[in-house]
Amino acid sequence: MSSTRKKSSRGREGSKNRRWSDRVTKQSNALDLESKIFKSTNPRRIALSLKRSAQASKRRKGTPYQSAMSMLNFYINRAGKSLSQKQKRVLERAKDELRDVFGRK
Repeated sequence: MSSTRKKSSRGREGSKNRRWSDRVTKQSNALDLESKIFKSTNPRRIALSLKRSAQASKRRKGTPYQSAMSMLNFYINRAGKSLSQKQKRVLERAKDELRDVFGRK
């Protein structure tokens, strides 16, 4: 009996579609994000930028707060899989700042 491993049926096609989350972050249909905003080290700046984008957007379905928080969570959970611990802390703090700038607690 041969013990060869079965190759993945995905092949090369799968690698093209692998980074769908990166495409969503860069080309979101809901928000027009400031370039490289998630790379910022200032949580307040991230929150204010997300707030501006969410309030200016006419393509969102929920409230500006929901839209902004959703994009931030999406980035942390999906697009930011390879984030450093330092940047992850900054983004988690940005959630608190976002609540603050929208007057929520």
